[in-house]
Amino acid sequence: MQKYNIGLIGLAVMGENLVLNMESKGFSVAVFNRTTQKVDDFMNARAKGKNIKGCYSIEELVANLESPRKVMMLVKAGKPVDAFIDLITPHLEEGDIIIDGGNSYFPDTIRRTKYVEDKGLLYIGTGVSGGEEGALLGPSIMPGGSTKAWPLVKNIFQAISAKVKNNVPCCEWVGNDGAGHFVKMVHNGIEYGDMQMITEAYAIMKNVLGMTNNEMADTFEEWNNGELDSYLIEITKDILRITDDNGTSIVDLILDAAGQKGTGRWTSEQALDLGTPTATIAEAVFARAMSSIKEERVIASKKLQGPKIEFNGNKKVFLEKIRKGLFASKICSYAQGFQLMRAAAEQYKWKLNYGDIALMWRGGCIIRAQFLGNIKEAFNKKPDLSNLLLDDYFTNVIHENQKAWREVIAVAIQNGIAVPAFSSALAYFDGYRSEILPANLLQAQRDYFGAHTYERIDKPRGEFFHTNWTGRGGDTVSSSYNN
Repeated sequence: MQKYNIGLIGLAVMGENLVLNMESKGFSVAVFNRTTQKVDDFMNARAKGKNIKGCYSIEELVANLESPRKVMMLVKAGKPVDAFIDLITPHLEEGDIIIDGGNSYFPDTIRRTKYVEDKGLLYIGTGVSGGEEGALLGPSIMPGGSTKAWPLVKNIFQAISAKVKNNVPCCEWVGNDGAGHFVKMVHNGIEYGDMQMITEAYAIMKNVLGMTNNEMADTFEEWNNGELDSYLIEITKDILRITDDNGTSIVDLILDAAGQKGTGRWTSEQALDLGTPTATIAEAVFARAMSSIKEERVIASKKLQGPKIEFNGNKKVFLEKIRKGLFASKICSYAQGFQLMRAAAEQYKWKLNYGDIALMWRGGCIIRAQFLGNIKEAFNKKPDLSNLLLDDYFTNVIHENQKAWREVIAVAIQNGIAVPAFSSALAYFDGYRSEILPANLLQAQRDYFGAHTYERIDKPRGEFFHTNWTGRGGDTVSSSYNN
């Protein structure tokens, strides 16, 4: 009886495409879906005549796999993953591997890794990015979990992943337990920021410059031939050109209420937990929340008045300023994402290779972009680089672009156009470059009302002081400086 290289559970769009990708690279695949009709439908259509076996139970799936067995799940994150783990494990033997390829929250992956390893099995939680097209043609894959499992799946994962220059795969081992899913979460957070920044550029072009969709599409196409070359810029110009049968732009028919699945929110929550500034990603999440209260905004628009839109400058010159502002904002957003990963690596004892992560994102994934090559070079030169903004390339770009960046934000504000991602990215830059921030006053306020203590500039770090600001307080201080 033929034994198959890998098994996959979950035949939704991503699952089907990933199976076909594996088979096209020479791997044999056994598949199962809880709704078995999907197995029949797949086997009778897209999988017909291919080295793929349809199975109708977990037991049958596992029985058809070569040892060590590799069972990959592409199911909804949360309880379904735990349920399938419990269904699969009784049929596995020591050294077999369970793989979660969904968008699981990384603390769940940390827990599941330990749970599965305690049973003598191996576990991988891997981010898979690129959507349905990426799954079929080559996604970015970010695996973490049981380190011993990596050599057993490396050939499959790297074969099916996207490739960049010199056929380098966009897949490398990220780290133990939840590292892979954490990196995928940050990828999605950066994706939120990228998408919001592009929509803000679109809003300025449309509302301040009065550009048509075709004019904007031409602009995004031109930008995609330079520093902003990326998947999201590419699809934006495509979107702006598509019309319905009546010649109306599809984008103009879409309700301005954005959805979200939670990964951007997770990124922001982790940034808060780790005390790491990722304001641009958070603002992108809040912008989606603002868009979702459509009915309230309609009412508010009839009552709350903003400035009259006026623009008297040179449109072509200002478009170049928007491009520069978008690129500068994008750099700050990525800097925040990598800063968050550094904080998490320290917290969770992960040995993350930031150059490898940049390379994994260079192809296949939603945030793939030309300048990720510059990020990889930055970390290759200095693996312990504390912030992308301190790399010479990015320092120079920000210095060259910041005047235009500030002008674009000012024009948007003067015309009442909300640009939370652009402006928060600039605030991040201005905060990070400031030797002195007004937090001295803030800390004095905390000490005044809560005796939280403070450090002094004329004393060594780590020595804490309290002032009896009112003359009525005592010497008792708060037990925690950070409260």
